[in-house]
Amino acid sequence: MSARPGLSPGGRRKALARRRGFPYRAPVTIQVIVLNGGSSSGKSGIVRCLQAVLPDPWLAAAIDSLVEAMPASLQSSDGGIEIAEDGGVHVGPEFRKLEAAWREGVAAMARAGARVIVDDVFLGGATTQERWQKALVGLDVLWVGVRCESAVAAGREIARGDRVRGMAAAQAETVHRGVVYDVEVDTTRTESVDCARAVASHVA
Repeated sequence: MSARPGLSPGGRRKALARRRGFPYRAPVTIQVIVLNGGSSSGKSGIVRCLQAVLPDPWLAAAIDSLVEAMPASLQSSDGGIEIAEDGGVHVGPEFRKLEAAWREGVAAMARAGARVIVDDVFLGGATTQERWQKALVGLDVLWVGVRCESAVAAGREIARGDRVRGMAAAQAETVHRGVVYDVEVDTTRTESVDCARAVASHVA
């Protein structure tokens, strides 16, 4: 697990302040932590550990919860979300509409004073991050990449028994394409709590 030098929120502000000729001031408090990673990469475990190790209360907002909240008709339709036999995921216009509303809802909670940890799968890579950036504009966000070797994620997928086989391997790398992170962790051989502590160290 690693933090890319100069990419943390504080590091970005410090560099920007220097370029503009302003004195650097301490970073403001992180309001939203966004975790992106493929299926079975270990995001949900990190979220639970973050809620335990961070000193203040944080709400969890998971894409899986959004899918579960949708009517059954949208969980297997062209307009909603479909999972192919090989683990591929297709999302339609009705899903996109509800997903956009969900992102705006997460942002509204943060603007109202709640601290939120987002657990998402960026199926569109950089495009998905751009959608989040638009929804979270004005908020202080920590972007976290959660990686896991595809073979290990696939093994977890089989052990879980609640995922279509092939999803973990298909998403292991694609969800990270073009995405820029403040922090990256790798759950292949690192426990969730250690990954959570690495992330927490970047939260002001």
